[in-house]
Amino acid sequence: MNHSEERAMAWREELRKSMKAKERTDIPRVHMPELDAEYRSHSRLEEVNLGLTAEMAMLEAKRCLDCANPTCMLGCPVGIDIPKFVKNIERGDFLEAAKTLKETSALPAVCGRVCPQEKQCEGQCMHLKMKKESVAVGHLERFAADYERESGNISVPEVAPANNIKIAAVGSGPAGLAFAGDMAKLGYEVVVFEALHEIGGVLKYGIPEFRLPNDIVDVEIQNLQSMGVHFVTNCVVGKTISIQDLEEDGFKGIFVASGAGLPRFMNIKGENLVGVMSSNEYLTRVNLMDAANPESDTPVFKGKKVAVIGGGNTAMDSVRTARRLGAERAMIVYRRSEIEMPARIEEVKHAKEEGIEFWTLHNPIEYVGNEQGRVTHMLLQVMELGEPDASGRRSPVEIPGKTELIEVDEVVVSVGVSPNPLIPQSVEGLEVTKWGTVVVDDNTMQSAVPIIFAGGDIVRGGATVILAMGDGRRAARSMDEWLKNKQ
Repeated sequence: MNHSEERAMAWREELRKSMKAKERTDIPRVHMPELDAEYRSHSRLEEVNLGLTAEMAMLEAKRCLDCANPTCMLGCPVGIDIPKFVKNIERGDFLEAAKTLKETSALPAVCGRVCPQEKQCEGQCMHLKMKKESVAVGHLERFAADYERESGNISVPEVAPANNIKIAAVGSGPAGLAFAGDMAKLGYEVVVFEALHEIGGVLKYGIPEFRLPNDIVDVEIQNLQSMGVHFVTNCVVGKTISIQDLEEDGFKGIFVASGAGLPRFMNIKGENLVGVMSSNEYLTRVNLMDAANPESDTPVFKGKKVAVIGGGNTAMDSVRTARRLGAERAMIVYRRSEIEMPARIEEVKHAKEEGIEFWTLHNPIEYVGNEQGRVTHMLLQVMELGEPDASGRRSPVEIPGKTELIEVDEVVVSVGVSPNPLIPQSVEGLEVTKWGTVVVDDNTMQSAVPIIFAGGDIVRGGATVILAMGDGRRAARSMDEWLKNKQ
């Protein structure tokens, strides 16, 4: 144990003695300030959550018990030392807290905003066993990362001496960025290839700025560039260049993190009408291509009566975006009940506050259009929940003869995505599932083609930012070990 570790143990022991456990658990959980719901529902670029003050963060950090066996860390896919960074906040050393986060996370300011902490770290918090609210780990992560950025004292993680081995990452979403950061720390020359004109993948095109501002993502990317990571934009691997081209160019390992950008539809009558589009197209136009600007080259129709089909975070992002673009009536249509919705509880809460209607236990069965081919109505089948299946989840079933016809002028379909097929189709020997996902070893993330590792949505078929980052970190460890054994 070195001197700094001994010192850290000493002050953490002092913090434990400063308050009894019951005093810590009696402190109520902090509630993050938010923009007024009516105001924010018309403001597309202003962030809804306003962040914690230093006083709020330090008080919330006091709730952490600094458990001998921190179960919160078991729920973190990227392995953040949660008690250490939280205790740094408690003692007022916010920059050290941010530095701790960066030891394992390439995107702390991003994760503090969009990670489903309630299902991950906070879901494992010891407070829950005492019938108390969990420590607000996500709020504290956001606070530390924001404090560092706003202070201008941005730390860059240490990197090992260059080993002159070239590594490629395909896709600059959360999996690709996490992988790139870890490989750079190990001394590799990392190049990230991005198909679009901006770096960030789904963080830029899929998540609205009222939830994740682009400048936050940009700062995290700049940090990776400071570590030596190189980025190439407007390059579609599998089309512009091939995997074989990368091998011939001297890349010794390739991590495929090209995501799941292929939208799914329901194959119902009227889906080809003008005004019916996927959430991928809708959000990409608005978030990445400035479609809300009347002078944009890629405008988007601003519906007044907008229905979004689905109940996940992407559906919430879409319907809340529609509200901000001027929809007088914005609706979520979901075939199950609200309890089954996969969206974060916070996102559902924010949507309701902003005036979004929830048509649960309804499912579209047809879209109706006018003579010009534009959608004007949707026919909804009323549903009810049947008996639980083998997994315990109750499946929706139709109530025969019960339908409703609702007027709409725009429909956004958000019922899932499929992986980008370019790379799977262009690489001989790559094993792919019937859903189009790349088959990898669950532990190493290595595919049937040894040089190719893969993670994120191209493997999972659609998951959270933090799970994709966990895949990227696991792939980096495994690729490093594979390359060393190969040498």
